[in-house]
Amino acid sequence: MYDVIIVGSGPAGLAAAIYGKRAGLRTVVLERNPLSGGQILNTYEVDNYPGLPLISGMELGNKFREHADKQGAEFITAEVREIRDHGDCKELITDQGTYKTRTVVLAMGAAHRMLGVPGEQELSGMGVSYCATCDGAFFRGRTVAVVGGGDVALEDALFLARGCEKVYLIHRRNEFRGAAILQQRVRETQNIEPVYDTVVEEIRGEDAVESLQLYNRKKDIRSGLEVQGVFIAVGIIPNTGQIKGLPRLDEGGYIVAGEDGVTSVPGIFAAGDIRTKALRQVITATSDGANAITSAERYIYKHQNIKNPADCPSGVDREDSV
Repeated sequence: MYDVIIVGSGPAGLAAAIYGKRAGLRTVVLERNPLSGGQILNTYEVDNYPGLPLISGMELGNKFREHADKQGAEFITAEVREIRDHGDCKELITDQGTYKTRTVVLAMGAAHRMLGVPGEQELSGMGVSYCATCDGAFFRGRTVAVVGGGDVALEDALFLARGCEKVYLIHRRNEFRGAAILQQRVRETQNIEPVYDTVVEEIRGEDAVESLQLYNRKKDIRSGLEVQGVFIAVGIIPNTGQIKGLPRLDEGGYIVAGEDGVTSVPGIFAAGDIRTKALRQVITATSDGANAITSAERYIYKHQNIKNPADCPSGVDREDSV
């Protein structure tokens, strides 16, 4: 019987593991991927995490994992398929067996929705970005494009316009979907140029982004656009689709939870990009992990009637850690 099982080992999950062990809780992290770190592993450089400027995403993820290892957190490679709530005891059904715990911290993260065009994956982190506030500083004085038409795309364009020479805002429809006030600000910003009725067909470049291949659907015209960076803002997808028995989700599939991580199911908490929140970055994810463990610790102190695994419905306990 664990005190807390953490699902996912991105920044939120790893921070939760560190705080869980520091709190003296029997803690295990279930991660379906062989490497810890989450989305930051695919980020070329992270320049907004305090105290570690211009660190690679891979190095930052490794540092988080090393810290959790030093604290003695247990890691098991397993994919969670279902969560069963038995009140003071929870069961997590995985492809490696069943695990029992008093509390659960869900930190599976979210994935950026991709365009799915040639060059996108190959140049990811080399001019292709999904986070303007994370990477915008690398493109000061340069020409970039933002792809999307919602609030996030408009906000990204406005943010980038403060430091970039030129920002093209590419949208597949003839008008943006973002808030009216954001649209007005975009129109009033001289170095933002909207490009309507247009989709990106290819992202081109050798070792970095050099240009985009565009297609204007209304005029049936293809053209090239020279840029040094492209920021894709067409939405993100929370990693909640494959697990049964999750707490209440909002319309976008995010787990409904506040800063304390408390969800609709007592004893189950959410942290990081997977929960409802305004800002999804590394620093907010790690903060979520700490908050979720604090809430889990309080819950455990209030529900101490589960003394041993026999009090929980039978399951297969596995201890094959990696």
